Amino acid sequence: MSTTTAATTTTLSAGARLAGKPIRVGLMVPINNTTMEGELLGWLPEGSTVRTLRIPRGKGLLTEETLPAYKEAAVELAQQFNESPVDVIAYGCTAAGFILGPKGDAEIAERLSETTGKPVVTTARSMVQALQAIGAQNISLLTPYQDDVNIRLRAFLQSGDIDVEHFDSFYAADVVALGQITENQVDDRAKPLCKGDVDAMFIACSQLPTLNVVDPLTKQWGKPVLSSIQVTAQYAMQAVDKK
Repeated sequence: MSTTTAATTTTLSAGARLAGKPIRVGLMVPINNTTMEGELLGWLPEGSTVRTLRIPRGKGLLTEETLPAYKEAAVELAQQFNESPVDVIAYGCTAAGFILGPKGDAEIAERLSETTGKPVVTTARSMVQALQAIGAQNISLLTPYQDDVNIRLRAFLQSGDIDVEHFDSFYAADVVALGQITENQVDDRAKPLCKGDVDAMFIACSQLPTLNVVDPLTKQWGKPVLSSIQVTAQYAMQAVDKK
């Protein structure tokens, strides 16, 4: 299967950064994702770089039926990372991870690692690990997904003994609608989920802009607010440290 993709290498300075040494990330996202590269760089230590490969897909949202072809395209595309110096691969396809389930998500990570010879972190798995690391068992959850993915996301969380007590979604109809969701809209939808009976909030999806939402909301609420891109940066750094 032949694919067409855009690959870019970018550096960026931003305010919200994780502490540590600069790393070189090979990022894989759906071709429509316009958010993750820039925001990932905003979380990573200054001097880090991200080389992005964009996985071809249609305008419709990923489904169980379209996922096998998408997954194979990702594995084939990942071979391009053998030609560039990266320390870790970040598979930022969140809906794909949730649809695959924990076992399938681990399998795609293993295949990508075998293809590239690099450690691989997935956004879906990073979500569970980050919530477990702070002892969050009951959370508020904000997503942009339709019900079929939301159901699978809840199941993915429950595999890590994490329950969703409060929930909201933008219910984006397609990738165009998904890409039109703004930072202010994310902040507005997240604030009502700041409830007293949960341990934390998670904002799911690597297309949702959260770089300037997470820290202010955490300070206002007094409880942890995590996002897909933030936790991917965190576990990408940990994977490099373990090498």
